Amino acid sequence: MTRSMPLFLRIFLGFWLVTIVVLGSAIFAGNYLDTLMPNVGSLTSDSRHPDRPAGPPRVFVRLLYELQNAPLDELPRIIRSSQNRHDVEVYLLDAAGDDLLQRTVPPAAARVAAQLDRDRRRVFQRRGTQQLLGHQLYRADSGPLRSVLILRAPRIPLVNLLGDNFWLRAGLATLVSGLLCYVVSRLLTRRLAAVRGAARKLAAGDLQARISVREAGGDETDDLARDFNHMARLLEERISAQKQLLSDVSHELRSPLARLQVALGLAEQNPANATAQLPRITREAQRLESLVAELLESQAERSDLEQHIDLVALLDELCADARFEVGDINRVKFHSAVEEALVVGNGTQLRKAFDNVLRNACSYSPAQTVIDVQLRKTATRYEVVIADQGPGVPEEDLARLFEPFYRVDTARARQTGGHGLGLSIARQALMMHGGTIDARNTRPGLAMRISLPAWAQDPA
Repeated sequence: MTRSMPLFLRIFLGFWLVTIVVLGSAIFAGNYLDTLMPNVGSLTSDSRHPDRPAGPPRVFVRLLYELQNAPLDELPRIIRSSQNRHDVEVYLLDAAGDDLLQRTVPPAAARVAAQLDRDRRRVFQRRGTQQLLGHQLYRADSGPLRSVLILRAPRIPLVNLLGDNFWLRAGLATLVSGLLCYVVSRLLTRRLAAVRGAARKLAAGDLQARISVREAGGDETDDLARDFNHMARLLEERISAQKQLLSDVSHELRSPLARLQVALGLAEQNPANATAQLPRITREAQRLESLVAELLESQAERSDLEQHIDLVALLDELCADARFEVGDINRVKFHSAVEEALVVGNGTQLRKAFDNVLRNACSYSPAQTVIDVQLRKTATRYEVVIADQGPGVPEEDLARLFEPFYRVDTARARQTGGHGLGLSIARQALMMHGGTIDARNTRPGLAMRISLPAWAQDPA
């Protein structure tokens, strides 16, 4: 399969072709319009009628008329005016070759005047950057005269060359437009090239591949780079979390497996008393089964949410079960600001989530302290706060509290018998229901705040 043209090349060629068409149209239109007006920059050319003999343009015909008919005392003013307005030097020479105004005559002007005679009334010459026009005049007060007009072309050779050569102007315009289009195309595709490079690094296993981009602002390519960096960051976090989970699972499985191997080894060494190791083997097998079950539950996918659960009734029942387990009817208190709090979800998962959080509070609260459970309604959600009076959690560990197998050494010790999956399971279940859970220290104690969307009843 043939490879398509790169995006950079397509943008570059598109811009360049459009620019060439626009510039070409402008140049041809300018040249066409130039043919509709006299060329005041030349002493003899008349591009409107190239088939006719060349003669002075109208502005210089008027100047020659004034030189021939104006009063003698007006000539200095007319000559100065023509030099200021048209950058034309004017010399009036008598039969002896002297200037009528007693000025020094340039040699080039003298040579042009010398060529004028009875049979040749007009002479035109181009010398370098000068155009010289000689013309015979007759003044009543001075007799026959010879006028020489000198028009100086621009002093910049490149400008003169461009002015005389249409194709050179077109070629230069094409070259400049090509360079500008190249720069613009590179600017447009530079970010895409950076995204492609970072994506290849990411695919090769470099999870820290990022694109240098400003934090805010810019154009759509900057938004694309920021979105890519966000995606790469999430991917790095997910893969790192999976690696950490695998490490934690291996660590958690190692202890019961080691004890199980020891019990099997003792049974093999003393076959006659092998039955004495069966209780130990059974306990370790049950621990393994419980750990695997909790691990699978913490990674469970979204299930059907078709039940209408009343959080008031659910929390009241769970609090009653907690009081029974701790053996103190005043240990767990439940307060609800609403009589009924209906949410749509899976009753088993929500029960397990709230039960894990409540058991966690009971496990780490000192005896004779109260665990407070409160339920209230906001605009479109129900909020449940379960607060204990335990030692709390270091502030830097609050964000990791809901990670699988995570336990704070001082308060969430292994002596409680858990695997560190309870809060992770609770968060997973609540997220499936569109809910959230977070923790904050209350000094003393820890407060878990759970938020769930309220059921919006259809209007009757």
